[in-house]
Amino acid sequence: MENTLLQRITIDPNICHGKPCVRGLRYPVEFILELLSSGMSVEDILADYDDLERDDILAALLFATKLTQVKSIYQIAP
Repeated sequence: MENTLLQRITIDPNICHGKPCVRGLRYPVEFILELLSSGMSVEDILADYDDLERDDILAALLFATKLTQVKSIYQIAP
């Protein structure tokens, strides 16, 4: 299931400047995360964006989870 979800996230230099997007649509992962963090529910997002599917939102969350699974985080600048 995890690999199937992650396949929904595409990276194409010609779409949204190469940012990770949902299924090649112009919905960057960061946009989905911003909607969720603003308090919108999955149902709210699906109602507002007809071309998104529930698994697209789950894929964005899984992608973000994978990005945070690092061994160490270093401060770049004070």
